[in-house]
Amino acid sequence: MLEFLVSFKGEKMTTFDFGRGPVSAHRHPNGHGWVADTAFVAEGAFVGLRARVSGNARISGNAEISGTVAISGNVRISKNAQISGNAWIFGDAVISGDAVISGDAWISGNAIISGNAVISGNTWIT
Repeated sequence: MLEFLVSFKGEKMTTFDFGRGPVSAHRHPNGHGWVADTAFVAEGAFVGLRARVSGNARISGNAEISGTVAISGNVRISKNAQISGNAWIFGDAVISGDAVISGDAWISGNAIISGNAVISGNTWIT
């Protein structure tokens, strides 16, 4: 994970390497985690310092992303969902409600996790 500063017509642009080369990105004001400029994270959401959100991911509500979590693709996370640990969330997954995902969980494909669901440990859901 590398951070780059690039100058474009006198304006500084920050880029970050999410794993496939540097893309335009910024630090989220609530937690200072990396967010690609193509993704959306609501102001009320939290993205921790080591977390990263890329692709077309959309995070809304009071969702909390912490740890070394990586979110990419068309993922939708909303309400009070909490994701922590070393989780990877990608594809078209939807996580909402008061769902909690932690540990080394991998959530992908069209998985839908909602309500009071708790996913932890070494779990794969596709």
